[in-house]
Amino acid sequence: MAKGLIWATAEDLAKNRGQVLSLYRQLLRSLNSPDLPLNLAARLAKKAEVRAIFMVASEERSLHNIQDLFDAADYSLSLLRKGEIPKYIQ
Repeated sequence: MAKGLIWATAEDLAKNRGQVLSLYRQLLRSLNSPDLPLNLAARLAKKAEVRAIFMVASEERSLHNIQDLFDAADYSLSLLRKGEIPKYIQ
């Protein structure tokens, strides 16, 4: 991402697209883990929340908010891989 700019350029958005899609898919796959204490309805609800977050985030143009999305997704993945549910999506 460009240094010193507040808003993302088209180049920044294109560079981040692969990482965003990767994080999105990893989160959805992690929610299928049998280690999570969720029934089918709860899993589907959590997946719907992830979709909604990423749908809203796809319109984001602030570099800081894009980086926050990456940080939050990485944190959530680390917890889901341990069999825990992140607090902010409970």
